[in-house]
Amino acid sequence: MNDNKIYNNNIRAAITSVGHYVPNKILSNSDLEKMVDTSDEWIRERTGISERRILENGATSDMAVKAVENVLKNRGIGPEEIDVIIVATVTPDMFFPPTATIVQGKVGAKKAWGFDLSAACSGFVYALVVGSQMIETGRYKKVIVVGADKMSAITDYTDRNLCVLFGDAAAAVLLEPSEDDKLGILDHILYANGSGASVLYMKGGGSLNPPTHETVDKKMHYIYQDGKSVFKVAVVGMADVSEEILKRNNLTGDDIDYFVPHQANLRIIDAAANRMGLDRSKVMINIEKYGNTTAATIPLCLSEWWQANKLKKGDTVVLASFGAGYTWGAILLTWAVDFKSK
Repeated sequence: MNDNKIYNNNIRAAITSVGHYVPNKILSNSDLEKMVDTSDEWIRERTGISERRILENGATSDMAVKAVENVLKNRGIGPEEIDVIIVATVTPDMFFPPTATIVQGKVGAKKAWGFDLSAACSGFVYALVVGSQMIETGRYKKVIVVGADKMSAITDYTDRNLCVLFGDAAAAVLLEPSEDDKLGILDHILYANGSGASVLYMKGGGSLNPPTHETVDKKMHYIYQDGKSVFKVAVVGMADVSEEILKRNNLTGDDIDYFVPHQANLRIIDAAANRMGLDRSKVMINIEKYGNTTAATIPLCLSEWWQANKLKKGDTVVLASFGAGYTWGAILLTWAVDFKSK
């Protein structure tokens, strides 16, 4: 971890626009009751999820494009002004080319270059740090950061423990140099621990286990998770890093307007919020509507709260995530986008 703060940089990156896309198809808990041995009460009690969205036709890039177009519309700029596109995802359209280049072509961002970033549920937080540092160099003026995943593509809908958790969505933000040094991304803390590789993964499809009849028959192209092991470390990891970034900046829960946690499990969210001393009213939660959309959860919250005129310019915000790898981290920022009625 790099403990150097970014307060001393001459250029600060700020989120200047946000947008999202969710598919129309809803997969409710009652729908899942007909598919596997589960119940609405069991799902809600253990996860906080009531329904999730499913992309029936199309790929991750199709959702990402709609989110990016929403961002551009909200900012009032054209795709030709974008310098870089970063797509955080674990469900790329293909191993290559990068999904970011597919998005670049579909939106018409002819001057942009881009790449994918894979950090599972921490993907958006990792990518936002990378994008902000590109802005801080002074070389790039407009960087799009997308969190997008079609989790239904790698979910086994005969697995009662996992199929209830995931949904499909995309959300994106635009990063630009801040015109006010009090607004923008103030600090970040990122961690990784490779010991988590054995409890949350998709075993098939890569160079370790290339696709064969055997890997398909063994369902190695679906998510595997040791739920109890992941839950224990996720509760501690996300709570610890959220508290750490507050202490490092001499802040308490009273100084925070919103906490935006990765939407994996309501109990993990509550544990992190409690550690920070936050009332539920300060915590962005939409897991009940969308489930775990992996890299899309945090920007999806930001977009929904901004569009509802709840997230306001000047608000102090903490983002926090925990994902496979293990990967985890937190970002402290001051919101820089005025709400614009449509």
